[in-house]
Amino acid sequence: MSSATTHRLWSVDDVSTYLGIPVETLYTWRKRRYGPPAARVGKHLRYDPDAVRAWFTAQTTA
Repeated sequence: MSSATTHRLWSVDDVSTYLGIPVETLYTWRKRRYGPPAARVGKHLRYDPDAVRAWFTAQTTA
């Protein structure tokens, strides 16, 4: 695989750091169907960095 087609997914901790919010807030948002989209990989949540950035941009322009 080339590095152009693959990129590392973010963990809950990564998104928490990027957005500057507590991890628990992300879990609460997910229960309320709010926040950036996440997918389960086994027992872990993973976020696409591009989707997190797009979600954040949509929040700041709304």
